[in-house]
Amino acid sequence: MKAFFILLLLMSVTLKNKAYGQYLVVGTYTQHNSTSKGIYVYDFDPRTGTLVAAGMTETVNPSYQLVSKGGRFVYSVNETKDGDISAFSVDNGTGKLTLLNSVKSMGDDPCYLESDRKGRWLFASNYSSGDFSIYAINSDGTIGAFSQLVKHTGSGPDLTRQQTPHVHSTTIDPGNKFLYVCDLGTDRIVSYPFNAQTGKVDTARQSFIQTAPGAGPRHMVISKNKKFVYNVDEMFGTVNVYALHKGQLQQLQTEDALKAEKGEAAGADIHLSPDNKFLYVSQRSNSTIEVYRTDRKTGRITFVSSLSTNGDFPRNFTIDPSGNWLLAANQKSNNITIFKIDPQTGVPAPTGREIKTDAPVSLKWITK
Repeated sequence: MKAFFILLLLMSVTLKNKAYGQYLVVGTYTQHNSTSKGIYVYDFDPRTGTLVAAGMTETVNPSYQLVSKGGRFVYSVNETKDGDISAFSVDNGTGKLTLLNSVKSMGDDPCYLESDRKGRWLFASNYSSGDFSIYAINSDGTIGAFSQLVKHTGSGPDLTRQQTPHVHSTTIDPGNKFLYVCDLGTDRIVSYPFNAQTGKVDTARQSFIQTAPGAGPRHMVISKNKKFVYNVDEMFGTVNVYALHKGQLQQLQTEDALKAEKGEAAGADIHLSPDNKFLYVSQRSNSTIEVYRTDRKTGRITFVSSLSTNGDFPRNFTIDPSGNWLLAANQKSNNITIFKIDPQTGVPAPTGREIKTDAPVSLKWITK
């Protein structure tokens, strides 16, 4: 009988500590009145949408992360003046992150990371200095040799926000031949031919598409069929649809479900559902997630609904790989809220569950 109870106890401990094979990486701000210490990792149960704390790694202002293919490495910006980029290895059994190395981002306030499709090159967007840098990624996951720094020039009509360029994101095309750069300061999405052998973009052959004056393009996502691009404007809160052909963008549609007064919008993040049937956008000005239905043949979108994130200032959100769950990082209310997505309507429903994390601003998945 004693042996039986010991076996039950061991089984209980094993189940309690079981990793579900899916981790949520949470980037935060550690400065400016925040008590956060760095990057937090949570074990996620995709059956129930439950999060359990798995660990924390100290680092300064890790406001955006990139997870390598296969989930072996995590790359993070350190969003400071004269900022850094840091590489971490991942223990898939525990979710623990271990620092491998750090390099300078070659600019001020790095805010976004992207890798090329083969995982050989790392792109870092430097918001305040209006440029982006490219580094090699070594086979051991460390950040390798510096390849290129590209500085933007120009300005926009908003004299308080657009006096200079502000590179907010970089997105590689599915063919690994073009890099798209959203510049909030110049109202441009710039397309650069990319050479995956040299790790350099061809600045002489760049082209761009101009957004509405003062809109401030922020983030973008490319459809699974490689035909369409969706972009959210930070300063207008608008959503743009572009056709994608041979690296060039052609505007198809602009939607403005937010209808914010001038200077009041704060569009943030944008994601497609795994099946590409729905498009989601976070709006920080009213702390909502907008839901759009997509037409996968034409690329056009139709507004479905807008719902509260049950928090304040959703800078970032994510949809888990199964497409069943949406999690919103509410920066100012210090919580990550969990929603269950209706597969028919695409509308997320609040579960009432949340995780308290100070100043969460980036959510990324590690899957085995």
